[in-house]
Amino acid sequence: MKKFGLIGFPLGHSFSRNYFNSKFLQESITDCSYSNFEIPDIHLLTEVLKDPELQGLNVTIPYKKDVIPFLHTVDSVVRHTGACNCIRIQNHQLHGYNTDVTGFEKSFMEKWTPGDHRALILGTGGSSKAVAYVLNELGIDFLFVSRNHSKSPAHLQYAELTEKIIRDHPLIINCTPLGMYPEINALPPLPYEFLTAGHYLFDLIYNPASTQFLQKGEAAGARVKNGADMLKIQADASWEIWNPGSER
Repeated sequence: MKKFGLIGFPLGHSFSRNYFNSKFLQESITDCSYSNFEIPDIHLLTEVLKDPELQGLNVTIPYKKDVIPFLHTVDSVVRHTGACNCIRIQNHQLHGYNTDVTGFEKSFMEKWTPGDHRALILGTGGSSKAVAYVLNELGIDFLFVSRNHSKSPAHLQYAELTEKIIRDHPLIINCTPLGMYPEINALPPLPYEFLTAGHYLFDLIYNPASTQFLQKGEAAGARVKNGADMLKIQADASWEIWNPGSER
C-alpha cells in the first residue's frame, strides 16, 4: 500500500484527505491511501515517518517553514520562499517542494487584470511567501501587512493602512487564517470602507467559501475569489510529484 498524508495542527478544516480519498475512489486507485497526521509539535514528524509505506506528505499551517530542517533536499522555490508544502519520500530521503506557487498563480490569474499592479499581502507566514514569489515573477509590486512591527519599508502594520494605501493597492490577498472555520466571523482589520469596484480580493481560505473578508469586497463591487481552486491545483501538483511519469 502506498501511503500519503497531511501534517499540520489543527486539521479539522482540512480539505486534502477527502480530496485524495475521493480521487482514489473515482479513479479506481486501490493501492493508495491518504491520512491526516495532526501533530501539535513538528518534532513528532519523526514518529509519522516511521511508517515504511509512507511515500508523500502535504504540509499545512503552521509547519510550512518549520519542516524545512527535516528535509534532505529542496527545490528552488522552497529555497527562495523558505516554505514547503509538499514532501516526496524516496529511499528514506525527504525531498521538499512548494506547490502553493503553482496553485496560487493558476487560480489567481483567472480574475487578474493589468490594472492590478500593486498588492497588499496580508500575513507573513509560509503561504504569503508563495504569493510574494508569484507576484514578483509577474512584476506586481507588493507590501506585506501584519500585526507585527517591522523596520522594513515593505512591511506595514494594519494600523498604518490609510485610504491612499488601499486605493493605490487594488489587489489584496489574505494569507492569514482569519475567517477560517470555525472562527467564521473573524476578518483582517482593514479599513474596508475604502474598497472600490476596482479592487480584487483573493482569500487563500476555502472554508467557508465566502469569508467576511470576501463579503466586504463583494459589498464594494470588487472581484473576489477564494482558495478552493488553488487547493485543487496544488493537490494535483503534489500527486504528480509523488508519482512522476504516472498516468494516474
